[in-house]
Amino acid sequence: MSALLAEVTRSDFVESLHHGSVVGLRPDGSVGVAVGDVAAAVLPRSCMKPFQALACLSAGTPLAGPALAIAAGSHTGENRHVELVMQLLGGLPVGLLRCPASWPEDEETRQRLTEPSRVRMNCSGKHAAMLAACVAARWPTQTYLEPTHPLQQKVMRTLEDLSGESVSHTAVDGCGAPVFAVSLQGLARAVQGLVRTPVATAMREFPEYVGGTGHVNTVVMQLLPGVVAKGGAEGVLVLGTAAGHAVAVKVLDGNPRATTAIGLTALAALGYDVSPAKELLSVPVLGGGQVVGEVRVVGVQ
Repeated sequence: MSALLAEVTRSDFVESLHHGSVVGLRPDGSVGVAVGDVAAAVLPRSCMKPFQALACLSAGTPLAGPALAIAAGSHTGENRHVELVMQLLGGLPVGLLRCPASWPEDEETRQRLTEPSRVRMNCSGKHAAMLAACVAARWPTQTYLEPTHPLQQKVMRTLEDLSGESVSHTAVDGCGAPVFAVSLQGLARAVQGLVRTPVATAMREFPEYVGGTGHVNTVVMQLLPGVVAKGGAEGVLVLGTAAGHAVAVKVLDGNPRATTAIGLTALAALGYDVSPAKELLSVPVLGGGQVVGEVRVVGVQ
């Protein structure tokens, strides 16, 4: 069963509720936080990206630094992100990217553009890294998104190895790539394994390429050096520390507005100091341009 994780108040009135599940693992692997049905399968959505980047790396792709961070990230489409995506393509035509054309998430950048493009799509770093992996391993590039493609099979095995589970379902993500279902607790175990890899190191060192200017994942990593933060569509979030704490969140209504607050509250419950990011432990609710309430975490301790 899911549990109440957060409530939205407006002028002392509870306006909305967010139900779901959250699990937190201590560095020794034991469960320190378990709220809701943490054994239920979830689609990690963009929380898959660090594992996809790890699979690209193990395929022989020469990824490091910002390039590895953007392969694991959901960038906001700023010019610096596009420049790095083009470098990752290494001369391959942009048309090989199979992610859909999109407007950038960065509003300032969007206002300067006249049309959407594939390289501005938040998943283009991942897709460019996948193409680079195909080149490095001499795998077909045209079919790199097929679930039976050697790269996608490697991604699936990477997630299974780190989560300690077999994938229970294969779906198509918003960008067109396969996304593999595991339990929420299995996803947290996978994150615990991830934090000791070069992918996590790159994410921690270059958080501006995991998200972008003002992106909440980037802000979390800037405020909490050593923490890896990666969100996904439909209310999924993972957090991991260099010491080995791991948190996975799933909000059932798919709204992400409370996920960071929930995840950080769970991380604090594991004994990790999140006070430098205390501003993110709740989300202000506005009325007439003034704060009249908040999105606050309940039931996680």
